[in-house]
Amino acid sequence: MAADSNRVILTGENPFIRLSATDGGPIITNASFWRILTCPGGPGHVLYMKSALTDDRWHIFTDNIGMARWLQTTVQGMLNAETADLTIPVSDAEFSKSGDPRYCWTEQVITRDQEIALTWYNTGDPLLIHTQPNEGGRRYGVCTLLIPALGARIAANGVEAAGRAWPTEREGRPFSTCALAFSESWTEPR
Repeated sequence: MAADSNRVILTGENPFIRLSATDGGPIITNASFWRILTCPGGPGHVLYMKSALTDDRWHIFTDNIGMARWLQTTVQGMLNAETADLTIPVSDAEFSKSGDPRYCWTEQVITRDQEIALTWYNTGDPLLIHTQPNEGGRRYGVCTLLIPALGARIAANGVEAAGRAWPTEREGRPFSTCALAFSESWTEPR
């Protein structure tokens, strides 16, 4: 067994929800949630979300704005260029989690005037993905455990976001437009 020769820039979790009205249709609800254990911006939580619940504009909810902005200039901004905009508004938030990822998992985000719940359910078999920096056109490498979720929803103050999860394939295996991404570490060349 050999150690990865790249420099680890962050370790944490990055579950995501991408909902659309039709299979293969445009994403109408998009959420990227991060629980960061370590990165140059420090530990913390952040939710990048765009849906009718945020007036169809990106909004950031976090307990560490420095980490959230760092992610925008690195991995999150690479994953979705729209989120690299450092003028996206930010709300301070508190975070909690509950459930068992084998069955149902919920991340809760609480701000001064909102309660947001992101829920993944009807989960499938996990996939372990490991890519190197610059592989597949991505600047950063990643090692992550992806657990597809055929069911997902987002609700803010009891109002549910539009769209639903859809089945897909990844690496020839059943997957989904929504997944729990745990034990996630991102790397860059030394």
